[in-house]
Amino acid sequence: MAEQFLSIEKIVKSFGGNTVVHGVDLGFGKGEFISLLGPSGCGKTTILRMIAGFERPTAGRIVVEGKDITHLSPNQRKIGMVFQAYALFPNMNVADNIGFGLKVAGIPRDKARARVAEMLALIGLSGFEKRFPFELSGGQQQRVALARALAPRPRMLLLDEPLSALDAKIRVSLREQIRAIQRELGITTIFVTHDQEEALSISDRIVVLNAGKVEQFGTPFEVYNRPASRFVATFVGTLNTLQATVADAAKKTVAIDGQVVTIPALPATARSGETVALTMRPEAIAIANGVPRDIVLDGTVSEVNFLGSVIRLKIDLGANAINLDIFNDQHTPPPAHGTPVRIGIASGDVLVLDG
Repeated sequence: MAEQFLSIEKIVKSFGGNTVVHGVDLGFGKGEFISLLGPSGCGKTTILRMIAGFERPTAGRIVVEGKDITHLSPNQRKIGMVFQAYALFPNMNVADNIGFGLKVAGIPRDKARARVAEMLALIGLSGFEKRFPFELSGGQQQRVALARALAPRPRMLLLDEPLSALDAKIRVSLREQIRAIQRELGITTIFVTHDQEEALSISDRIVVLNAGKVEQFGTPFEVYNRPASRFVATFVGTLNTLQATVADAAKKTVAIDGQVVTIPALPATARSGETVALTMRPEAIAIANGVPRDIVLDGTVSEVNFLGSVIRLKIDLGANAINLDIFNDQHTPPPAHGTPVRIGIASGDVLVLDG
């Protein structure tokens, strides 16, 4: 990991008698792109606002490059922030919006103009400097807001759900641009989102938050493939959950709707006769076609959903049902509704959830 840049040490935040952040401990490396991911009300924006200085922690401290900044005002922190609302000044043109922070900082006019031109080139809006916000699309306005935050050369960039007001296609394009700019500048960036696809696609590491606590902090690969809790497993990505009965705890076998299979991941604490929850991702399941798999189950196709390049099948096993993804092959139609199928799962792709 990159050298330690930002440390959040046992941060607590309460509003009256309501505690919304519970002793969060995190460390971020210099130049990392970190996403704070979680549902509404999980504390991610509150943590971001405490880093920015707009909220003061009830307890704990925030350290940047070895210096405690917990009690510094926002303008003393050298941090750029982009909000969900673009917050551009409607009476200023693009150049004046981008240069606003430079003017406040007392940067000489000629240097400020050069920096504004540099920022316009960076965000791909050279030639737009005389336009006003109402003359720009939503995506262009957000790029201007990003340039305004970067113009004063902050040591850190904070992004609070900056793409949520945009349509899906523009969101994908703009998040790729943000990531490219972040890599080019090498600036430590913290990105708040409730969109798991956004977090997985652009982050170096992801903090998954729930009810003000950290559920998991790891790379996208770790968070998706090795969730640390039931919450992470169900919140990040699509997950199949099968209710099974432990048939023989010593042999690590379980019964899924009467079909007995071996689950090596069954914990040593499991007892014969008890119910356990088995989980696996849709892409970890295949229609058995001669490829050896550890776990084989028989079922019936109950739904066929076209998702573009992928077709998602729902297979009824009895009381349980399971979703699996297959590629859309224009020369091979998927199995029809009501077709009996045999599915295969590698035992290493099966997790036994806690709780």
